[in-house]
Amino acid sequence: MSEKKIIRVVLAKPGLDGHDRGVKVIARALRDAGMEVIYTGLRQTPEQIVTAVEQEDADVLMLSILSGAHNYLFPRIMELLKEKGISDILVLGGGIIPDEDIPELKEIGIKGIFRPGTELKTIIDFIHSNLAQPSIA
Repeated sequence: MSEKKIIRVVLAKPGLDGHDRGVKVIARALRDAGMEVIYTGLRQTPEQIVTAVEQEDADVLMLSILSGAHNYLFPRIMELLKEKGISDILVLGGGIIPDEDIPELKEIGIKGIFRPGTELKTIIDFIHSNLAQPSIA
């Protein structure tokens, strides 16, 4: 008999952002969709975020940023994940990210970018459709 594994999501606010209302709304929506959500809080360094991912054995990492530092912080986080050998994680980004920056972020491994106004169901559906659900024997 097999059971579905509960999806573990680490939500993180890298850098100096001081606004977290949106990420808290997303956290609640993911929780209500049956996912286990770990919110790291504001002003996290890339190192703190990757440590949380490792300690929590996360399936998904969602990065929320409004400061415009995504072109520095997201690649640094991806680099640290690679250094730690964490390759089996779905990494998503959200916040104020210009259209012209999205291709480069996807090239480094960010699978989805969600900006303000994205329907919560869209994010939930994206996670479900992009995560392989291994069975627990």
